[in-house]
Amino acid sequence: MNASALAAFSRALRDPLAPGPPGLSAWNGSDVAPRLAVYRNNVLTALVDVLARTFPVVRELVGADFFAALGARYVRRHPPRSPVLARYGGQFPAFVAADAPASALPYLADVARLELARCLAWQAADAPVLAASTLARALADPPRLPQLRLRLQPALRLLRSRHAIVALWAAHQRDDVALALGEVDPAQPQNALVLRRDDEVLVVALAGAAAAFVAALRDRLPLGPAAAAGLAIDPAFDVAHALALLLRLQALAGVAAARASPATARRGASR
Repeated sequence: MNASALAAFSRALRDPLAPGPPGLSAWNGSDVAPRLAVYRNNVLTALVDVLARTFPVVRELVGADFFAALGARYVRRHPPRSPVLARYGGQFPAFVAADAPASALPYLADVARLELARCLAWQAADAPVLAASTLARALADPPRLPQLRLRLQPALRLLRSRHAIVALWAAHQRDDVALALGEVDPAQPQNALVLRRDDEVLVVALAGAAAAFVAALRDRLPLGPAAAAGLAIDPAFDVAHALALLLRLQALAGVAAARASPATARRGASR
C-alpha cells in the first residue's frame, strides 16, 4: 500500500462518514463497509482507552460517557504519530481547554495537564540525587551563594493553575471520593510540583513563593535571583525551608558555581 493509500485509509478510520479508500476489497468480494466500520470502531475504542489510562481523573470528573465522546473527538483530530502509545495524548490538555462541551468545567484542562505531567515524569530520564552533604558544603561559602546553580531532576514538572488541581487530583486517590470532593473549592489557585521518587510519582502542592523559586531554578537562574523571585511573591519566603523540601523530595540533581562572565573574570584577575 503506497503513502496516499495509507493516508486515505487513516482518514477513513478517523472519520465515520468517510468512504473506504479506493481499491479496498474483501477476499470474498463482499461489501467492505461493515468490515471497515468494525475496524474503525475497534481502533477508536482502543485509543480512547489509552487516553482513559493516562487521564483517569479527568474521566472520573466528567463520567465515562462524556469522556468517551470527548476522547473520540480528540482521536479524530489528533491521531497517533508514534507507535509508542504510552506517549499518546500530549495535546489532550490543550484540546480539552478549547472543547466547547468541556468548558462547563473550567478546571478540567488543568487537571489534564497535571495527569500528563505525571505521565511525563514517569517516563523521564534518571539522574543522580544530590546528597544533602554536597549541598551543605556548597552552602557553607556565603559569598558564593547568590551564584550557585541548582540542577533539578529531569522528571520534575511544575504547574501553576488558577484552580485547585492538586486537591481535585488528591480527592480521586481516596476511597471516599465524593466526600473528599465536597471539601474542595475548585476556584482556589494551586501550584503543583510533580516528580518521580524511586518508583512513585509524587504530586505536591506549593505556595506561590515556593513555586516562583522552583520556576526560576527550572529556568536555570542562580540561587540569588531564584530566591528573589520567591521573595517578590512573599517577603516572608524562607529559602532554607524551600531547599530542605526539595532535598527531602529528592528533587535536586546537582549544584555548581555559576561561571563568571568574561568581564568579571578580567576584573578578578587584575586584582
